[in-house]
Amino acid sequence: MSRIGRKPIVVPNGVEIKIAEGSVSVKGKNGELKLAPHSAMRVAFDAGSRQLTIARPNDQRQNRALHGLTRSLLNNMVQGVQTHFEKRLEIQGVGYTATVAGKTLNLQVGYANTVKMLIPTGVLVECPDNTHVVAKSADKQLVGQFAAEVRGVRPPEPYKGKGIRYQNEVVKRKAGKAFAGSGSG
Repeated sequence: MSRIGRKPIVVPNGVEIKIAEGSVSVKGKNGELKLAPHSAMRVAFDAGSRQLTIARPNDQRQNRALHGLTRSLLNNMVQGVQTHFEKRLEIQGVGYTATVAGKTLNLQVGYANTVKMLIPTGVLVECPDNTHVVAKSADKQLVGQFAAEVRGVRPPEPYKGKGIRYQNEVVKRKAGKAFAGSGSG
């Protein structure tokens, strides 16, 4: 049996779970998230012990994979409505900056024009200073996707290290062109 899938999810106080018509709704102080799990997975909520359990019909390969996946997705939803998931990005390079204007993230990262990115609903973006971007959301997948798209505007390059990177991301640096010295010619 799946080691991840068989573990029950302990639902803390302040988080509401509703299971209806093939969808699971999780509501907490940071919002509400919904998931429509695969039709083979059976999700049950025990209000007495405040535990969410996922069961699979048999041990076929696909069902084993979906068992752990469904449990992980539901666990992330329960965690997200309690505390926001967050991704921190750093911008490195002379003159590279980031600002938030309404629902738009403006990036000046070495292109002729400012790159304007629309912030998706459900994601909170703030810039504590010009070179840092913090994205927060109750939806782990949504905040990760947005952070990846921001990083993709100007990924860190290996020679000077300029670009947008995750905080504490290690970028392997390469040596530039080596000077061969004075030739005898």
